[in-house]
Amino acid sequence: MTVVTGARRRALRDGDRQIDTAHLLHSLVESDPEVGTAFGGGQQLARVLGYLVQRSIGYGLRWQRSVEESGAGRLLPATRGAEGQDDRGSGWSPAATVALEEAFRRAAERGDTRARGLDLLAVVAADPESRAAEVLRRAGVDPAALSARAGALAGARVDTGTAALAEGAVPWRDEEPSQQV
Repeated sequence: MTVVTGARRRALRDGDRQIDTAHLLHSLVESDPEVGTAFGGGQQLARVLGYLVQRSIGYGLRWQRSVEESGAGRLLPATRGAEGQDDRGSGWSPAATVALEEAFRRAAERGDTRARGLDLLAVVAADPESRAAEVLRRAGVDPAALSARAGALAGARVDTGTAALAEGAVPWRDEEPSQQV
């Protein structure tokens, strides 16, 4: 929810017609520490953030009066079901709408009720025609490789009971940890 709220706020501040995948990427980079791990280094992350910041001061001005169409229909099955819908009235670009749907689908396949930032990062980077992928390429990041890393990291589920035992806490009734041992 933090990412969606941040993306919405960023789009309003920038005067954009719709929330697009670059807004989602910017919000992910700023608000989700797990997303930073997918970049594999602070230098890549800093370059991406630099391009995203420039967007609001001129780099993204050419996007303000256009709708983010993408090649997502060729890549993501969720788009096929969204065809024909008028995404312009929703406040979200078609690519951003599909990205959110796909992130939730990935989480559900994993058995999670909530999508993680890594799920969304994997999806926005996977669409080579998205604005997020364009920003990544300009910053010297390979979107396909980033998508694969984020997807792998998102798929690694953490079993809290095992993690608690490894840290020395003994599970008590109803999965509550007891005092350290």
